[in-house]
This record gives sequence, structure tokens and C-alpha cells, in this order.
Amino acid sequence: MKLNRSKLATIAKKEQLEKRTTQPSVSPIEAKRLLRAKAAYTTRRIPLREAGYLISGEVVPAPGDLVLARVDRLGQHKRIELGNGRRAPLFPGDEIILCYGHRYAPDQFEGEIPNSLEPCHLVAAGGIAACAISKHTSRRAATRITPLGLLGDARGRPVNLADHALEPASPEATLPMTIAAVGTSMNAGKTTTAAYLIKGLVNAGLKVGAAKLTGTGAGGDSWLMIDAGADLVLDFTDAGYASTHRVALSELEDIVTTLTAHLQRAGVDVMVLEVADGLFQEETSALLCSPVFRQTVNGIIFAAGDAMGAATGVNWLYDHDLPVVAISGRLTGAPLVVRETQGATGLPVMGLEQLSDPGIAETIRQHLEIHLHSRQAGC
Repeated sequence: MKLNRSKLATIAKKEQLEKRTTQPSVSPIEAKRLLRAKAAYTTRRIPLREAGYLISGEVVPAPGDLVLARVDRLGQHKRIELGNGRRAPLFPGDEIILCYGHRYAPDQFEGEIPNSLEPCHLVAAGGIAACAISKHTSRRAATRITPLGLLGDARGRPVNLADHALEPASPEATLPMTIAAVGTSMNAGKTTTAAYLIKGLVNAGLKVGAAKLTGTGAGGDSWLMIDAGADLVLDFTDAGYASTHRVALSELEDIVTTLTAHLQRAGVDVMVLEVADGLFQEETSALLCSPVFRQTVNGIIFAAGDAMGAATGVNWLYDHDLPVVAISGRLTGAPLVVRETQGATGLPVMGLEQLSDPGIAETIRQHLEIHLHSRQAGC
């Protein structure tokens, strides 16, 4: 049986997990203690009954490892998002279950995984443990935590998110129509654009599948897409990644193929994908330039906060041979900026009302045909 790159990467990760504990202390942990702990969104795929041990001592954490930690001092994050979406209040002394992961969030925190079980931070409410190395000036200091140990399985090996990921898969030859929401930066309006687009497609009678391809593990975007009417919503945590910051391009491509394959198997009529952060973020830029992404996506709706960002972003996408069909995002709240953007790009600018209109499916198809004819004509 031939294994794809994602499966091989998972096997390699497991082998690394077995080698990277130097002098660990492995002790049993009571199931009721784990049940009392507040388990974050990032850990929701893991059946905690499989975690029977706590691994402490000289351990080097890896991305995706589950860690039991104690809350020491509250900071920016005073709540933790649980697997069911509830944002549970945190109290000093609480025990919480998180995933280790790097974080890239210009409006929040930059975080990196420490090389030991040293005190660190809760850098994302969805459940990411890392050392906060920078933050936006508007944010408070990160909530401080002390890792008590990695969770271990029945064999005493670290439990990792990759162990419970969706089966790696590749889509069939022909995917349903696939539209991606891409933007200038964090908080440009990508998720709102994707959600209202989903609503419009659902209003048109279509079965919609959605996926968030990159970012930091949290449920807010997925819950919004579900509330908009998507039949099935997946994200990169379902593919085994608590965060996609510092993830290799080959693995990002495997996330795309696995998530779209599972959406396709669900029999959706159209897929809406979201790529986190902005065009200049390293993983976003690499993925958008990837042949895998180009072959997957039929069109892009670009979210921006102002006309200059929209024009620069659209030119960047055109330079990389990516089909932009419309512009949306925060700029649609200002009619003057909408006119500026239309004049600068020549593209339609779609507000929330237009995106959620049942006619959006046909509108997008028409713009895709125009784009295809322009390419064929060499324009």
C-alpha cells in the first residue's frame, strides 16, 4: 500500500516522539483528574480515556503534544474555549489540557514552543501552549501556566494530535466548485466573508462544505461557518495540527488535499476555504504559490480593510496567476472606500448582503467564466 506524504510525516512524528524524552518521569494519572481538567478546543479529537499517564522531567515538547498545565496568573486570556465551544472562565490553580504549538498573530501574540516543560503561556484561548515572545501593544500580558507533564498513552508515549487526525486522503479528479477567502491580514474580514458566502450558497439550495486551511487552533471560525449553514466544516486541527505556523509547505499541501477530499466524500456541491493571516505571512504566501492550491481553487474573494490593501493584494494574486473574482472584507462598511476599491481594481466589491444573496452562485460562475476567457485571450 502506497502511503502519501501526510501519512509518512505522521509515522516520522511518532518515531520522533519516542526518541525525544531523555530522562522522563512517567506516572499514572487518574481518569477523574483528567475529567475535572478543562480540555481546550484543540484537544477535542483526543479521547482522554486513552491518556493514562503523565510524562514529566526532561522532556522536549513537540507541536501537537497534549499537556496538562496549571494556571498560575491570569492575563489576556481569562477564558478557555472548550471542545463544545463554551468559553469557560479560568481561575488561578485550574488544571487545563492544551496542545503545544507555535503561534503567529500580529493582533495578538507571537509564540514558540519551549524546549522543555518550563513555565510558559496560554497564547490562544482555543488551547495553545507556548512561550509568548511578542504581543500587540493593545494586549495584556499572556496568561502564565506551568506544564505539569505531557499526557501519555497506555504505552507511556506522548499523546499527540496527529495520532487522531483524519485519514490522509486525496480528492477525486474533479472537485466541486471551490472558492477561497484570502485577505490582507488578520482581521481583514476573511471569516465573515466566507460565512456570508456560505449563507448565500445555502440560500441557493446548494450543499456547502467548508474548511479553514491554516491558522491557530480555535473554534470561532468553524462555529460561524456551521451557523451559516455549511453541511460539514473541517479545519487544520482535524488534519492533526494545533497550529500551522512553522509547518512545512509539503504538510500544508497535505492539509489541503486531506480536508478537501473529506469534504468531497461528503457529497458537497461547493466548497468554501479560508486561508488565515495575510499574503506576506510565510506559510500563507507559500501555500498560495503552491501548485496544489492553484489546482484546488477555482476563484478567490479577497478581503481587505482599505482600497490600497485591496489593490496591492489583488495585484499580488494576479502576479501569482490566482483567479480573483471579487473583493470583500471590512472595507465594504464604507461606501467611499468601496468606490475607491472598484476604481483601483476594476473588480466587483461585495458586501454582506450581496454575498448572502441566493444569486451569488451564478454571479461567481459568471466571473469565473470572464476570468477564464481573459486568460485564454492572453489579457
